[in-house]
Amino acid sequence: MALFGRRERGEHRQGDVHYRMREKLLAIGDDYWIEDDAGQRVFKVNGKALRIRDTLVFEDASGNELLKIQQRLLHIRDTMEIEDTHGDTVATVKKALITPLRDRFEVHVENAPDMEVHGNVAHHEYRIERGGEKVAEVSKKWFRLADTYGVEIDPTQDAVLVLAVTAALDQMTH
Repeated sequence: MALFGRRERGEHRQGDVHYRMREKLLAIGDDYWIEDDAGQRVFKVNGKALRIRDTLVFEDASGNELLKIQQRLLHIRDTMEIEDTHGDTVATVKKALITPLRDRFEVHVENAPDMEVHGNVAHHEYRIERGGEKVAEVSKKWFRLADTYGVEIDPTQDAVLVLAVTAALDQMTH
């Protein structure tokens, strides 16, 4: 694995797919790339400026829109919806009402089992699970660069959706 250094905790699961993301340090209107473990730019998160609500467009490397991530206003809890290119909701990310000691988010997925997010989302140290099984793990510990974090995804999962959930979580916590 070219980008992922020695793991400091847990064992590396053979076959997991790895991506490198940059912390979203700037405001909406900024774009950032998601790279694979070979350092190739594979997805772009395009922040759309001058909108009433936060909007991110998740694109492939050629600029084709794959998903749209939008903040939902007038909700009791922080909420972002992930939509496909037809405007249909694919997933809804919500902050849990009760979050003792660490961040918890719920991801309602259309036509698939829901996911839960546990850990320190603001510091990019968390797991995404479905039914208690790991879907993905996010960590900054794999990199020396301060503004970089990794996403390790089970190969049986929809990587585009998991990365879109990760981008939504980043937007909701920063």
